[in-house]
Amino acid sequence: MMRIGIDIRCLAEGKRTGVEEYTLALLSGFFEQHPENEYILFFNAWKKKMPDFSWATKYPNVVLKTSHFPNKLLNLSLWYLRFPKLDTLIGGTDIFFLPNLNFASVSRKTKLVVTAHDLSFELFPDTFSFKRRIWHFFIHFKRLVLSADKVIAVSESTKNDLIDQYGVPEEKVVVIQSGIGEQFHTMSHNDTDLVRVQEKYHLPYRFILSLATFEPRKNIPALISAYDALQAQGHPTLSKYALVIAGTRGWKYEETFQAIAHSPYKERIILPGFIADEDKSALYNLASIFVYPSFYEGFGFPPLEAMACGVPVIVSHSSSLPEIVGDAGILIDPYQPDEIFQALKQVLLDPVLTNTLHKKSEQQAKKFKWEKTVQETIELFRKLA
Repeated sequence: MMRIGIDIRCLAEGKRTGVEEYTLALLSGFFEQHPENEYILFFNAWKKKMPDFSWATKYPNVVLKTSHFPNKLLNLSLWYLRFPKLDTLIGGTDIFFLPNLNFASVSRKTKLVVTAHDLSFELFPDTFSFKRRIWHFFIHFKRLVLSADKVIAVSESTKNDLIDQYGVPEEKVVVIQSGIGEQFHTMSHNDTDLVRVQEKYHLPYRFILSLATFEPRKNIPALISAYDALQAQGHPTLSKYALVIAGTRGWKYEETFQAIAHSPYKERIILPGFIADEDKSALYNLASIFVYPSFYEGFGFPPLEAMACGVPVIVSHSSSLPEIVGDAGILIDPYQPDEIFQALKQVLLDPVLTNTLHKKSEQQAKKFKWEKTVQETIELFRKLA
């Protein structure tokens, strides 16, 4: 039996972004698949309403430990004084696990494991707000991963970034790929959820889909440019497809809205906004094709989720996306909107290619299961402990 401390401060906002999905999936997997261990969850709350963690504390082998320091004071103390030792604060652990970068310090008695999702803040600093850049500067992620006993990289791409950018010894980095949930699958055409989601978000009958936060790194203006070129063809088949860009506003979202405003086909560009988790699978199933022209991804959940739903995908040939998609999708240069246009045209006009990508996508997505991620992570903990 291991006593495993887990930092869950990354769940404070209650969002379901990639990091939160990863953390929640691992937590539930740990508790269900490996009840032989004791899990002590660390959370800090200062005047802010606590998230509901009753789903976790219902397990007899799970304990929630909360501190009540002002966050800025705690972070400053951890950064400057390397105090308090978080493992000591929660009663001592064999392993202390950080599922995301954060201010942290542990005693020499415990083994520290940190997950690196990506180094976008190092490689694309201009895509982050000044406040976020300052936060990353003070966290000093390089110092954190170099001091950790092991670093989990969610992709080979992220592993290479850690070695190249920070000089982390290769033997310290272990690649454990993330997974996707069972809710993402091909749905029957008669499934009432399809009609419900189509009506809820006012979606057209045929559409090209992209799902991302509106921020520079996601490269949405290039997709809009490609869509404009597609519509300008005047082809009777291509003109039937609308463009649906789902997601919320992020840092420097204005560029995306300017691109839409200047599009001669803006009336065919639909922005449904935030998509509830329970609606995502149906949204993917309704789409004819999924496009993700991001400049950089440490892992890339949306294209993988789309593939699990049997949707043909077009993604950038950069960072982790080629290893996630394999030969089951079409790779494009994110800096060349014409390549996105050509790929869209090719897939939408070739039913044989569409069917081939549909089959390959489902098979590729089956390689990414949370059960596998959980098992490999626990095995890593065992070797350390």
